[in-house]
Amino acid sequence: MAWPVARTPREYSDRPLPGFKLAYPMLSADGTATGFCGVTLGRAHVYRTVDDAICVHGSRHACPSRWCDCGFYCFHQISAARDLACEPEYRGAVLLEVAVSGRYRRYERGLRYARQRVCVVRVGRCECGRPAGLLADSGAGSVGWRRLVPVCATCAGAQPVLTPAAFGQLAGGITVRTDGPAAGPVAPLPATGVAAVTDDAPAGAGAVALLTAEVALLQARLDEVQARVDRLTRRDEH
Repeated sequence: MAWPVARTPREYSDRPLPGFKLAYPMLSADGTATGFCGVTLGRAHVYRTVDDAICVHGSRHACPSRWCDCGFYCFHQISAARDLACEPEYRGAVLLEVAVSGRYRRYERGLRYARQRVCVVRVGRCECGRPAGLLADSGAGSVGWRRLVPVCATCAGAQPVLTPAAFGQLAGGITVRTDGPAAGPVAPLPATGVAAVTDDAPAGAGAVALLTAEVALLQARLDEVQARVDRLTRRDEH
């Protein structure tokens, strides 16, 4: 007698479902296209703004398979993605708002699914703690693709960079915002106690203002030392 086989209910969505995830921004070797790669599974695979999942293990089954960990992943809540961005190894990632469709499977905090559209890219902070207004070559990547990392204008220096707006245009005109997960520690106040320079001011003007304040503080300390020396000198003369 053949026993009936219990089947897992198939889940499929004709309407896009919202989701949130972390990814590394990527730039093609010739600089004409952008994409993304995963922060855990699938780091070697670059996907585009609208794309279908593939099995990164090389299998030919449909994604996501019940017997495999393949497929795109996303969280239900943006807070879960922001929490993951606190991990040191993920601080160079950006936060994606995606629309999920096709076959999917649920897990505790989100979905594993077959097809997605990237709707919004949120770029966070530079490693120094300042808001990142640029994307620079991180020195990592895969064949044909360079991994980008969010940086501020000060840390970017003279290296080639891509603006978030330019990245969005190359990605098909998607929205890129510079308000994503923090990619580094909060910028500390200077040790001298001088108020930190705000990020709204130009980098050069901010550096000059900070140096000017430090010079003024040193000059005040020198004046105080000189006054003490004068008082001691006058006392010795009497």
